[in-house]
Amino acid sequence: MVHINMLKKLMCVLVVILVALTICLWRETRRSYYGPFKTDIDDLQTSEKWNPLKSQGLFREAASELREIPKIWFGNHNKVKGSTLGTYEKSKKISDSMKVWDKDSSSRNLIPRLQKVRKNYLSMNKYNVTYKRKRNAAKLSPEKLLCQLRDRVNITMIQGSDSPFDTSEWQQYLPGKSLNETVGHLGHCAVVSSAGSLRSSHLGQEIDSHDAILRFNGAPIKGFEEDVGQKTTIRLVNSQLVTVEEQQFQREALYNTGILIVWDPAPYHAEIHEWYKKPDYNFFDSYKLYRSTHPEQPFYILNPKMQWQLWDILQENSPEQIQPNPPSSGMLGIVIMMTLCDKVDVYEFLPSKRQTDICHYYQKFHDRACTMGAYHPLLFEKNLVKHINQGTDEDIYIHGKATLPGFRNVRC
Repeated sequence: MVHINMLKKLMCVLVVILVALTICLWRETRRSYYGPFKTDIDDLQTSEKWNPLKSQGLFREAASELREIPKIWFGNHNKVKGSTLGTYEKSKKISDSMKVWDKDSSSRNLIPRLQKVRKNYLSMNKYNVTYKRKRNAAKLSPEKLLCQLRDRVNITMIQGSDSPFDTSEWQQYLPGKSLNETVGHLGHCAVVSSAGSLRSSHLGQEIDSHDAILRFNGAPIKGFEEDVGQKTTIRLVNSQLVTVEEQQFQREALYNTGILIVWDPAPYHAEIHEWYKKPDYNFFDSYKLYRSTHPEQPFYILNPKMQWQLWDILQENSPEQIQPNPPSSGMLGIVIMMTLCDKVDVYEFLPSKRQTDICHYYQKFHDRACTMGAYHPLLFEKNLVKHINQGTDEDIYIHGKATLPGFRNVRC
């Protein structure tokens, strides 16, 4: 009898141990499945605080899927520069262990739910995309891709000569100088994402050393100077932020510094007057009010044609269909600065070793879909940036920094 009781106790202990081991194994499997890298987007899609999901069933279905994280693939690379023997050994050690963004990342590797989200957006086709160009059978060289971006993406702001802005009412609101005239010739510039991986980066001093700095939406500086710097030259904001009262665009002092540029999605390759009649967010009254209150601050409206010119290049150079939605604010800002500057450092658009599932460095909001995006074709944007990056993989891994040439330095 005593032996039987002891045997029962032993069996209970074994069952408890097996349950504990099963739980641990399950947790570890989830970590492995979701991948070691989780970072921001743009796209900064979630940093734009954009909610394109309307009342349609497909939109609700897509929204319910966004809590899943895609499986992310990063490739090992050995593109590390060392100037001395001592630094070579250190660089080699970093190179052997680091993983950076794979420029051939594909939606085929997304987990099933995010694949479903992507298919939903392809079915929605909210902006009536009718892409008719052929996709490149072979990947273009970085040099040819840069030439495409330079020659086919026309970065312009709305002007008083653009119908229907060519009225006496609008003349008092639109800036008198062009953006190029306002900023002058810019040398070495920085584009600072809103990625959560900027936390504890200590990049503030390096970022502030640039001639000009572009930031996005409501990304703050105060309290984060050590990580993101304190200078702002241009702030690119989306039309929802400008329009929605809760964003406090009219009252928040954050927006009173530097040059503002607002952008709003338009139907695919629509003319300006078509978009003006039916913008995604009707921000025009908010724009006029802000200009009346801050008449001395440069505030531009991005010509909506630019976003689809850029989208066409993304699609043309992607082997599969991308989401038929505009590029992210992050990608738009990168191309804007490549137009204005001789050289552009882009911080944490391609994730570094600090990569995290915190979407923004100034919030505690977690969304593991931030890296790959859902609404914007962020995966393909990152592929493009990685392909034309002229910096090292070590820069990406340690600093989250990709280095791109300004278009005026591109020879075609």
